Amino acid sequence: MTVETKPTIAVLGGAGQEGRGLAARWARAGYPVIIGSRDAARSATAAAELAALSGGTVTGATNADAAAAAQIVVLAVPYSAQQALANDVSAHLVGKILIDVTVPLVPPKVARVQLPRGGSAVDALQHALGPDVKVVAAFQNVSAHQLAELDHEVDCDVLVFGDDDAARETVCELVRAIGLVGYHAGPLANSAAAEALTSVLIWMNKRYKSPLGAGIRISGLPG
Repeated sequence: MTVETKPTIAVLGGAGQEGRGLAARWARAGYPVIIGSRDAARSATAAAELAALSGGTVTGATNADAAAAAQIVVLAVPYSAQQALANDVSAHLVGKILIDVTVPLVPPKVARVQLPRGGSAVDALQHALGPDVKVVAAFQNVSAHQLAELDHEVDCDVLVFGDDDAARETVCELVRAIGLVGYHAGPLANSAAAEALTSVLIWMNKRYKSPLGAGIRISGLPG
């Protein structure tokens, strides 16, 4: 019997809140994880902390080295850094899946929907990177606070958007690996709905004083 080798996942921005939670959960699920950062020392420190927390294999590297070494790359940085970082590592993304969790929040009014012209920020990134990179949008409505609580179930479903069906399914598998349910939600252009919904959830968190952050649940679908 052959042992299936799990792909290595690079989380660019893995020292941030959302990236840390995803990295720790994938590491706990047995995936080799590389934390990417502009500062190699910072990524090494974050990797050591997450390895101890998750009990998994987590290493640190610069963003470029992390992207080059991984089979799947996750972009978990603020909207203001999305395009620049993706362009910086674009040579290392060819032929790979890029999972983008970006939400176009524009401080200080992050509880107000402010989508870029053309709709989806992630769809715009796909056009900028070209067809050799399979961009998939996911985790945009998942609270970083919930992800950080490794011993608790994340009370949220995940909408997964992408123009390539196989790439979407691969990301749905990664969603399931950390105990969540991922749903195919159509092409990247549809990601505008999830991007907008994040601001709605932020507003609701403030209104209802949610300690961990509101999420979404999908009902009425078979399976």
